[in-house]
Amino acid sequence: MTDDPTRMRNQPSLVTSAGRSWLVIGAIFTAIAVAVFLALVNMPPRGLAVGAIIADIALYAVMIAARLVIPPGRVRLRVMAATLISIAAVSLVAVLIVAGAAVPR
Repeated sequence: MTDDPTRMRNQPSLVTSAGRSWLVIGAIFTAIAVAVFLALVNMPPRGLAVGAIIADIALYAVMIAARLVIPPGRVRLRVMAATLISIAAVSLVAVLIVAGAAVPR
């Protein structure tokens, strides 16, 4: 591996971070997603917004567990990054499904 700091896998947030920044960003993102889904609870398909809220909170709990259980290093940071990406993916897919269901045919 090279020491080139511009390579994606050598970024400080994926190599030397303690993980606190991932938790803060994850908390903000989860809070925003939950707020959006609370506004969409009564829209069809029924239950999707509640399921997305549960999934996002569960993924954030996995992120917290990873910070506490996995030893410091790249593996822990990659797991935390993957859970943040998963929160984003679940939220995006759920919003797109609700938006698609709301379009008149």
